Amino acid sequence: MKSRGAETVSAATRFGELKALFRTLLGPGGCPWDREQTHETLIPYLREEAEEFIAAVHGGDRDGMREELGDVLLQVMFHAELAAREGAFTVEEVIEGLIGKLTHRHPHVFADTKVSSSREVVANWNRIKAGEKRARRSGNEMRPARRS
Repeated sequence: MKSRGAETVSAATRFGELKALFRTLLGPGGCPWDREQTHETLIPYLREEAEEFIAAVHGGDRDGMREELGDVLLQVMFHAELAAREGAFTVEEVIEGLIGKLTHRHPHVFADTKVSSSREVVANWNRIKAGEKRARRSGNEMRPARRS
């Protein structure tokens, strides 16, 4: 959470503000350039921001990392708002999918799978990921792992 004077602003509040900002930018009376963008036209910017984040990591530049992660998040939010306007999916669905994926791929944390090394974690991750791909091809959905 970030302190703004005496007021503490939660990440959820800031996320709502960010969503509203994108709705404004892409809405009537918003930014003409933003309104012209598509998933395809934004690809170079997503690549560029990811590369700039990597450069900041390699340079040990923590301030740069924070800034570039913000730019990567800008791209994620932009694509999600475009998708929502197309009726494809929402940013909430992106987050829900990510939570499900992380829960499912960490059965050693969220279920009863036992591991004794990070090597086993990676092997499990790769096995689970391959199973998810097979399930998607066959039309079955991923189910999050649950603790008994």
